[in-house]
Amino acid sequence: MESMYQGAEGMLRYLVEFSTLLLELFGICILVFTAVKSFIFWLKKDDSIRLQLAQGIALALEFKLGGEVLRTVVVREWAELGILGAIIILRAMLTFLIHWEIKNEKKELAK
Repeated sequence: MESMYQGAEGMLRYLVEFSTLLLELFGICILVFTAVKSFIFWLKKDDSIRLQLAQGIALALEFKLGGEVLRTVVVREWAELGILGAIIILRAMLTFLIHWEIKNEKKELAK
C-alpha cells in the first residue's frame, strides 16, 4: 500500500512539474510573440502599440501565475511555500497594474 501511495505521489509530482513547465512555456511564447508584433507595429507607427503590448504582457503573466499556483500543489516546506507565495503576490500585483494601464490606455485611445 505504501509503495502505491509513493508511486501516485511521484506521478502527481511529475504531472504538476510538467504542467507548470508547459504553462510557463506558453507564457514565454506569448510574451515573445507580443514583443515581435509590437515591434512591427512600432515600425509602422501604430497608435495602439501600448495597448496591444500591455494586453500581451498581461496574458503572459497570467499563464506564468497559473504555473506558480499549480506549483504550490507539490510544495513540502514552509520556506518554499513562502517564496512561492511572494512570487504569486508580485505577479498578481503586476497583472493588476497592467490591467489598470490597459483600462487607461483604452480611455486614451477613445478620445
